[in-house]
Amino acid sequence: MMIRRPHAATATGFSLVELLIVLVILAVIAAVAYPSYMQQVRKSRRTDAKVALLDLAARQQRYFSMQNRFTDAPQELGYAPQAFPVPVSSGGQSFYDLRVVTARAGATFTATATPTGPQAADDCGTYVIDQLGRQSNTGLADSMTAATCW
Repeated sequence: MMIRRPHAATATGFSLVELLIVLVILAVIAAVAYPSYMQQVRKSRRTDAKVALLDLAARQQRYFSMQNRFTDAPQELGYAPQAFPVPVSSGGQSFYDLRVVTARAGATFTATATPTGPQAADDCGTYVIDQLGRQSNTGLADSMTAATCW
């Protein structure tokens, strides 16, 4: 009686080279996809900063209509009794710091939302709004304009 060995052509499974090729392909896809994903996440968080600044500007205008001046005290605007910056958070993590500065005895204000943490790498930089509703950005990347960020 003769013992037959399985022929190499009938063996099943993957070779080490095939598995390494798949891993390399997955690594390339991940290296391309992850930065794009993070850019989209940063872009979505910009909305939090814009909403917070517009809310702050509305609170300032409401305060001005009653007191005939703007304020830089958060508690007078209805925020928790703390000093600026007020954190702008989503999902329990702060991504922007909200600040307001008044000038000329409360006749003007400038409010900013400065990116913090992982949002600091955002191309739009710091969002700015003033008492006239003028919207701008500081620290913009070369490829961005205030119009595209707002």
